[in-house]
Amino acid sequence: MLFEPYDLAGTPLSNRVVMAPMTRARALNDIPDEHTVLYYSQRATAGLIVSEGVPISREGCGYLFNPGLYMDEQTDAWRQVTDAVHAKGGKIFAQLWHVGRMSHVSIQPDGLAPVSSVSQLAEKSNAFAWIAPGQAGPIQASHPRALSEKEVKRITVDFVQAARRAIDAGFDGVELHGANGYLFEQFLNGALNTRTDIYGGSIENRLRFMRETLDALAYEIGNTRVAVRLSPFGRLFDMRPYEDEAQTWLYAADVLNEMRLSYVHLSDQLTIGAESIPDGFAARFREAYQGTLMAAGGFTRATAEAALARGELDLIAFGRPFISNPDLVERMKHDWPIADADRATLYGVNGTVANGYTDYPFYPSQVE
Repeated sequence: MLFEPYDLAGTPLSNRVVMAPMTRARALNDIPDEHTVLYYSQRATAGLIVSEGVPISREGCGYLFNPGLYMDEQTDAWRQVTDAVHAKGGKIFAQLWHVGRMSHVSIQPDGLAPVSSVSQLAEKSNAFAWIAPGQAGPIQASHPRALSEKEVKRITVDFVQAARRAIDAGFDGVELHGANGYLFEQFLNGALNTRTDIYGGSIENRLRFMRETLDALAYEIGNTRVAVRLSPFGRLFDMRPYEDEAQTWLYAADVLNEMRLSYVHLSDQLTIGAESIPDGFAARFREAYQGTLMAAGGFTRATAEAALARGELDLIAFGRPFISNPDLVERMKHDWPIADADRATLYGVNGTVANGYTDYPFYPSQVE
């Protein structure tokens, strides 16, 4: 089943293998370049590529060297990426991203504080910003300020504008990044969000920002071109447990089911050092959400095939294996060796932009 075609809300995919979104921090001017084009086009045999997190505004940036979608130059440059992917028969969604409090004053507009649901520091959590003038590196995220209701609505507008840019740049759709401790999860999390206005308190209120933004995106570009990524029970970046956590995610599943989006993408954070989704919860989520469901979280070909056969998932996202195996689909299909990625070159530029980015070899076409 993994290598069979799939109809993604009218977008035909050549297989059910998805390249998961992965921050690589290679765009030195925050604009895609020839290396970005090559990187994505090398991996276009995936049924679907979900881009690295694409900041929707300078305020939304938490990491240096990530290509955004808030300037004309970025839109034009991303068009070269999507053209290259489409020329090889691939499909690509842009993952729209606002990090919220996971940023640092050195990369915020005018050096202002990052924004979040509330004014609470993400303890022991690093942004990737300027440690010193001209010196980039991990640094404790700055203390944020709480967004006003008016500002929350303004950020929804920023997402809509970025989505329009994405479609203009040739992306097949957009994935709203609602996972991994970033802005939308900072509103969803009942331990962090202590607001007393329409964006805090009840589950419905804590979900309101995401729901309003998804509605606005669907209105602008069509619901079948809008998706969302979630990380239920995620603990990245000081996301702490709260009393109605299971009910929150199941309520979200019900809401998303009614919206008839392109897909929902679940991120199991076990593979990136956090806790996994509790046993049995995925089945409950699947019962509540009947649309196309994707998940990422350390899958192999065998475990991916098993999840598809059981009907638990419709699409399987692979992250790190796609870094070191641009031909991952063919390698899995033919049981060829899967190369390991060099952890030292996962992020940023180490020597040259190509190093650990576009220089991983394809497997020999003729296997002895």
